[in-house]
Amino acid sequence: MKYVVLIHSNMQPWGHPTIDFTEVGRAIPADERAAMGKEFDELLAELSASGELVSGLALDAPSTARTYRWEGKRPVSTDGPYAESKEQLAGFFVLDCATRARAEELADKFAGPGDVIELRPEMEF
Repeated sequence: MKYVVLIHSNMQPWGHPTIDFTEVGRAIPADERAAMGKEFDELLAELSASGELVSGLALDAPSTARTYRWEGKRPVSTDGPYAESKEQLAGFFVLDCATRARAEELADKFAGPGDVIELRPEMEF
């Protein structure tokens, strides 16, 4: 079963890795942030080797987004983020896990300082 790990963050300024750009992340000493980054890189290598990591992307700043909504009888587009929110979607990873329990175990490891992580199963249709 495939699951998406959605990473929401309130970064000022916008950038990746998010720990380097969130207020709480910047409060962590640089050597600790580096160690956390190394651990995360090791996790990604482990998931790649096991075949559980399908893909992942870091997203550009919300200000670069274009939003499309249906109004009346046609789509209308506007500049800016997809929704009014303090936290914005910063990136995502797609995991292929044997069980929901495994996906939840892994999602916990994606949570970083200043981020909100959402785990959502793929909808099959």
